[in-house]
Amino acid sequence: MKKWMLLSTAALLAACGGTDEESNNGAENDAPAEENTAENNMNEENTGGNENADEDGGEEEPSENNTSDENEASSDGITISHALGETELEEEPETIVALEWTYVEDLLALGVQPAGVADIEGYNQWVNIEEELSGDAVDVGTRQEPSLEEIARLEPDLIITASFRHEAIADSLEEIAPTVMFNPYPEEGEGGQYEEMETTFNEIASAVGREDEAETVLSDLEDTYAEAEEALSGVEAAENEFVVSQAFSANEQATLRLFNDNSMLMSILDRIGISNAFEEDEFQVYGYTETSVEALEPYGDANFMHIVQEDDNVFENQLAGNPVWEGLDFVENDRVYALPGDTWTFGGPLSAEVIADEVVNALTEEE
Repeated sequence: MKKWMLLSTAALLAACGGTDEESNNGAENDAPAEENTAENNMNEENTGGNENADEDGGEEEPSENNTSDENEASSDGITISHALGETELEEEPETIVALEWTYVEDLLALGVQPAGVADIEGYNQWVNIEEELSGDAVDVGTRQEPSLEEIARLEPDLIITASFRHEAIADSLEEIAPTVMFNPYPEEGEGGQYEEMETTFNEIASAVGREDEAETVLSDLEDTYAEAEEALSGVEAAENEFVVSQAFSANEQATLRLFNDNSMLMSILDRIGISNAFEEDEFQVYGYTETSVEALEPYGDANFMHIVQEDDNVFENQLAGNPVWEGLDFVENDRVYALPGDTWTFGGPLSAEVIADEVVNALTEEE
């Protein structure tokens, strides 16, 4: 196993951000938003189901969230900057374990197959990118509770995960292999989730010696945005502002997660010319506000876009006949648009491409 050294450690706080994103989206999403929908579908960690139930209030110190200088690859090794400080590797890692789906996606986008992945079944269900995970990848437990024994058995050169999930077991992971932990949910003033995604992607690319590949991936993503914006040019629906929600049932009640400007999802939509109508008075670190249908009343003039699971469609079930829902102007005038239920809103650049395409499909299918 390659030698490594933890150079410095930023202040650590209780891993709060266990966003249950995965539960809500039906897939333990990364951000608590998806957890709820998935929580009902995949209670393990999704946003709707708060797979990361830690998110309920625990907030991580705004650690430097990947804002340090670019990785340095030299005769002295490779320095990876991450949420807990910097980790130095003597050489490029060959055997990598990724405990967060976003970082699995990042590796695949760079042409690198991870040896170990947390919850492979969930990953394959929710991360709908073209690049496929190898059948040789070993499942190392859940994202919430990975198996240290399985990880150690792989003798990895590098472990990649999220600080909000695994800060508490950082020492145990580091006994197995050098471990880097990124924070996908920056605090207010620390930048948005989208910028963090790009920074982390480039950090991982530097760690595995794939900087050129990363540049190509991000360039292709910008091309996708430009093509999507062009496709929406002149589309009437795209000229209006949108409220975007991931919705699920909790205690048999309809719960809506309304996405804020700092979320990955709304940052992607903004890049293709879709404006956010929803405004939140207070910063939401996970990028969404969890609320009820009554919160939509001020936004009746906007368009509405949603993500729901087929077996938990609160708009056809709990809200059918609801006077508030039925009375909203966008409902009365058929300005409600659906994204696929497995839309993954907490991913990397390849998932961002998928979302851009899905939005174009949703808004143009009737044109």
